[in-house]
Amino acid sequence: MISPRCGSDGPSECATSTSTPTWATGTRRPAEHRPGARGVLRACVDGSGSSVESSDERVIAFLSDYGLADEFVGVCKSVMLATAPGTRIIDLTHEVPPHDVKAGALALVRAAQYLPTGAIVVAVVDPGVGTERRLVAAETDAATFLGPDNGLLAPAVAMVGGARRVVSLTNDELHLPSPGPTFAGRDVLSRCAGALAAGTPIEELGEPVDPASLVPGLLSLPRELDGGAIEAEVWWIDRFGNCQLNVGPEDLHARRAGRGASIEVRFDRIAKSARWVETYADAKPSELVLLVDSYGMLALALDRRSAAAEYGLHTGSGVLLVPPGTTAPEASS
Repeated sequence: MISPRCGSDGPSECATSTSTPTWATGTRRPAEHRPGARGVLRACVDGSGSSVESSDERVIAFLSDYGLADEFVGVCKSVMLATAPGTRIIDLTHEVPPHDVKAGALALVRAAQYLPTGAIVVAVVDPGVGTERRLVAAETDAATFLGPDNGLLAPAVAMVGGARRVVSLTNDELHLPSPGPTFAGRDVLSRCAGALAAGTPIEELGEPVDPASLVPGLLSLPRELDGGAIEAEVWWIDRFGNCQLNVGPEDLHARRAGRGASIEVRFDRIAKSARWVETYADAKPSELVLLVDSYGMLALALDRRSAAAEYGLHTGSGVLLVPPGTTAPEASS
């Protein structure tokens, strides 16, 4: 069912959209309405196995755009361990494209459902480092998320049920002394994460913040065009060149399209027919296919080849899906 929904980028994001989940805009989803069997980055947080069972071992999960060429990641992990010896640290990824908050938010929301219950999550994609933007810790039933309040955390926080409480990391007694304000990942976030892992109550990290005031994520929503076609976007391209779209399978089911159907796909003056298949191996040589990826979203793929490279797609590319029985504007010549 198509329903009006508004994204978080302002008026340009407001459209008649498909059933994209509320975590995409950082809106809290009540537990009984979290994504489950439906295909939108399945949250699996409604009792059937969201997060791994917790243990006495404290876990910090770390995501950043630091890369691995410099010492930044190692220094941050050293601060965490110096503050909370024996803590286990999971590196989610440090290859988020530099300054790309949207890509970081998507990576975090993909990973959030698999974190051990009670994990402490440090996420650093912070192009506004050193400015007046605030650093926060958001406590949820599943995990506690620390990072800049710039839209990076909100989708993952919403996906796991929303924040019980949020604090701004203003207690400088828990921060490392620093020569400047440009490495908050080390001086504030890593130190505060270590303090939490060592047993410091979250309220000691700083002043309370209204959870509703968290900056929402900047994740684009699909929209329905006149005639029933879906205007979509490439959200993510994995290292194999598969192109995840911001569309779930139920959006095609609503148009009476299912596996085996041929969906017209348009992008960059190209119109192709993509068959909806179960696995990559179902694709014929050089055949563009649609499938439900491991996060429950629709993806464009080629078997053992990069769909992104073949068709010049990149994160943010527009894609028009025209299921059988729907119409769309004519492709540009």
